[in-house]
Parts: sequence; structure tokens; C-alpha cells
Amino acid sequence: MPELPEVEIIRRGLAPAMEGAAFSAVTLNRADLRFPFEPRFVERLRGQRIARLTRRAKYIVAEADSGLCLAMHLGMTGRFTIEHKAEDAVTPGSFYYEHVANSLHDHVVFAMSNGEVIRYNDPRRFGYMTLFGAGEMAAHPLFCALGIEPLSDALTPDYLAARAAGKAQALKAFLLDQRIIAGLGNIYVCEALFRAGLPPDAEAGALGVGRRGKAAAARLCAAIKAVLEDALLAGGSSIRDYRHANGDGGHFQEKFDVYGRSGEPCHNECGSLIVRKAQQGRSTFFCPRCQAKI
Repeated sequence: MPELPEVEIIRRGLAPAMEGAAFSAVTLNRADLRFPFEPRFVERLRGQRIARLTRRAKYIVAEADSGLCLAMHLGMTGRFTIEHKAEDAVTPGSFYYEHVANSLHDHVVFAMSNGEVIRYNDPRRFGYMTLFGAGEMAAHPLFCALGIEPLSDALTPDYLAARAAGKAQALKAFLLDQRIIAGLGNIYVCEALFRAGLPPDAEAGALGVGRRGKAAAARLCAAIKAVLEDALLAGGSSIRDYRHANGDGGHFQEKFDVYGRSGEPCHNECGSLIVRKAQQGRSTFFCPRCQAKI
């Protein structure tokens, strides 16, 4: 599933095509994705002008001048592509509608007033879209329990220590909890823990306890921010389905220190090999020597 860097890069790619433009036409090529589209989805969007495109956790949110918001989640295989409409197309989006008929998994088509056509393709249909008012976001079921943004000033060593206090759960599980930090996923948690030199199965509650725990919280906070920033610069990680809105892939997977490198030498040249083990049904990758203890 695309994580924060991938979603943010897609948002940046879509912004020039969507911000300042209105939905001339919206086409749903099926009645549902992961969930059914809500009643009047097309009618409510048609004619709405997008003031800005933002991101919250792993959601892309299109905010209209009217206050209507469209939240879009990519799921596992969802991707957006942008197609320039032919200048001689008479009906808004008509050039694209003929093209989309040949694509089995193009489930949603946005024809924008600036001539851009955006299609959402999702073979496994784990993505979804929903509408709500701008003032409803804080209380919305999708957003009300989300934690802080990891690239914001809210993520500090003190925050990590306070939220981890007394928790016996594994450090990796603590970091994957979207109620604590929003947008982090398996790849970047593994990479951040390696950079911080922390074992994924250590008790989260050790963060901030004593001199060693405080140092660990500081390293982890810095590592989370650094690995996300590096991933953004590299265009995200393309392992299977992830692609930018222009069709390009990311390159951060070429810089992984641990993720997917089971049995390979540690980049720290410590003499150890990267280990893979299962945690809560997910693969965890780490160096047993460099990440021995908090």
C-alpha cells in the first residue's frame, strides 16, 4: 500500500491539473470501489471548483470553493493518471470517454474545466472515495482518530516518549498505529528503526525512560523525518503498483537499508546480515547487530 511519501508525490503531481479547475464531468464506470459510491456522488461534484489539493495521512483531499471535500484513498493498487484532452474535443471529456472504454480498471474519470482528464485505475478496488463538508473533517470517521503528521513540528522526542509511556507493545507496532503517527507504513518504519539503531520488537515504553531512552526517542524522531524526506526526494518507492501521476516510478527502493534485503550484508558493514521476521502478519527487516537494543 502506498505510504505517506508516495501519496504526497501523487498529490503534487495532481495539483497542477486540479487546483483552480472545476469538474466539468465525472464518470463512474462502476457503482463501487472498496465501498459503494454515496448517492449523488457525481451530481455533488459536477461544477465544483477545486481551491486546493491537500494530504492527510494517506488520503488526498480535494477542497472545493464551496466547502465540499473529496477524500481519495489509493488502497493497494490504485493509481491516478493525467491525460491531456484533445483540443478539438467538443463535449467535455468526450475524447477520454471513448478511450476509457478500453480500460477495464479505469473506474473513475474526472474531466476538468482546464482540459485535463484524470482517471483513477484500481485493479483490486481497495481504494475508495467519499465526500464531506470542510467543517466535518475533524469529526469524520476516517479522520477523527488520526495522529499527528510525521513531517510536522508536532512530531518531537517528547511526543514519542509521552505516547509510548507504559506501553508493552513492540516498538514497530507502536509506530504503525495511525492514531499515534499518521501515514507511516511498514517500509518506512523498518527503515527509520534501522537508522535510529532500534530493535523493532523492543518495548515501546522504553522510549524516553532514562538517559538511554531519551536518546533513543531523539534518534527515532530524527530518523522518521529523515527517511520520509529522503523518500520524497527519490520520488517514493515503486515495489509493485505505485506510479506517479505522469506514469514514472519512484527510486527510493534502490536506497533501502533493510526493507526487502533479507540475507544481504548490512550497509553499516557490521559483519551481520539483514534478517526478516514476521510481526503481526507483516514482514519486518532489521540488522540484529546494529539494532540490538534501545
